[in-house]
Amino acid sequence: MPHADAPRPRPGRPPTTSRAQILAAARGLIDRDGWERLTIRKLAAEIGVGATTLYHHVQDKEDLLLLLINEYGEQVSRPRLPDEPRERVIVAAATIHDALAAWPWAAEVLTTDGFIARLGDSPLGLVEAVVAGAVDHGCTPEHAVYVFRSIWYYTVGEILVRSHTARRGQGDAVTRQGAFFGTIDAGKLPHLAALGDRWAVLAPRDTYVDGLRALVDGLLAQGARVRP
Repeated sequence: MPHADAPRPRPGRPPTTSRAQILAAARGLIDRDGWERLTIRKLAAEIGVGATTLYHHVQDKEDLLLLLINEYGEQVSRPRLPDEPRERVIVAAATIHDALAAWPWAAEVLTTDGFIARLGDSPLGLVEAVVAGAVDHGCTPEHAVYVFRSIWYYTVGEILVRSHTARRGQGDAVTRQGAFFGTIDAGKLPHLAALGDRWAVLAPRDTYVDGLRALVDGLLAQGARVRP
């Protein structure tokens, strides 16, 4: 029998909800249903609280996604960045790629204009490393922004294509197309016809780092030419 002086919970008092609990539940819903279907109401129901309770912690869905990405960015393991500017750019970009490849939905969210500027200091440290590496190599600050933007587009595009392909099933396209390019008109598209179903084997190869190095070399060389 409980002691007469023991505190009793107040009737109707809302349960205590922490930010950590909210973010953990949001990650679970995103993993299960995708970030597009995440809503504040669904998240509240998952936790077992009213939607108004969540608004004490997050402003809206966009704010919630930003909190999730920043929390994840704080946890990303960072390698030691090389002193040589070109290699520093490559290592920083590859770290961004590897982090987002593990969370491809975050890459999709970050494609929204202006979203990168709302990241915290830790995730932005890798952006700083790319820009600083370009400047240290001899690029103007303006061209350094172009360097990062070009690398960013290449990186996000590679991640999203792979993510969407995996989501649909890698064998679907080959099944629909038969021998992939083996059924097209060789008179009109001779090189693709010659590749045939080899395209389905060659295209998915992980050549990100090789492509990154070639892209960075070209961007830095271009920066050296345009510097006054």
